[in-house]
Amino acid sequence: MGSFTTMTSKGQITIPSDVRDELQLLPGTRFYVAARDGQVVAIPRNKKLMDFAGILGKPPTGENLTVEEMRDAIGQAAADDDARIMGEPTERDG
Repeated sequence: MGSFTTMTSKGQITIPSDVRDELQLLPGTRFYVAARDGQVVAIPRNKKLMDFAGILGKPPTGENLTVEEMRDAIGQAAADDDARIMGEPTERDG
């Protein structure tokens, strides 16, 4: 859904009510605003991290990892990537 709006001389725009309603935007909502491929992109920061829990569905392997296991996996991937850049064999190479 979208609508046309006009920017003021101070660089302000009004987000149309249908868009505010759809996105549940309230007065005081903060936005991340960026230019991307010639467009203005405004991303509201009105969601909490827990609102995104489960958004990606089940992990492809079907297993749930602890935070420590995730940290270890990320650390190992970073070490492997560094070794790859340096031309060294990695744990994954066997």
